[in-house]
Amino acid sequence: GFAASLALTVLPGLLRAFLERFPEVRPDIREMTTAPQLAALHDGTIDVGLLREPHSGEAELGFATVLTEPFVAVLPSAHPLASLRSVPLARLADSPFVLLPRAAGPGLYDQITDLCAGAGFTPRIVRHAVEWLTVCALVEAGLGVSLAPASIRRVRLAGVAFRAITPGTARTRVAAAWRRDDPNPVVANFLATLP
Repeated sequence: GFAASLALTVLPGLLRAFLERFPEVRPDIREMTTAPQLAALHDGTIDVGLLREPHSGEAELGFATVLTEPFVAVLPSAHPLASLRSVPLARLADSPFVLLPRAAGPGLYDQITDLCAGAGFTPRIVRHAVEWLTVCALVEAGLGVSLAPASIRRVRLAGVAFRAITPGTARTRVAAAWRRDDPNPVVANFLATLP
């Protein structure tokens, strides 16, 4: 399983490295947000997940970080802050927000709302969308702003501006996840190809 935004970052390289070493394997690849991936790992529907900000307390699962990246502000290109190179997070306090629903990825959602709280405000969430591309489209339509992993900058929408945020120390983590007791050698081989 993989979170859709990872098609913009680690997924192509990981798949390429794995298939070069193990060309006889034909992986079944499923696009899923974090929460459904965790459920699918637990019930055996998937063997490995690539997900964002997994919750701790998953003792039966193993996790290996494969990427960390900063957050960016996602703004309509006509937004007054879009002219800045870097957006002070507190200046988004009065803007409506478009975010993923918490149920899709609780860890990432909580991290974004905690970033806003650290800047002195609670985001006023007016819309939810399950995929980052849809979040960006809603921002382009002028429905609000968002905070997203920096890899979203690879999406090119004429009406969207991606800007660094300040403070810019927060990072989101992408991890590979698997069942610790899984004897499947394909899982072990995939994990061996991780950077």
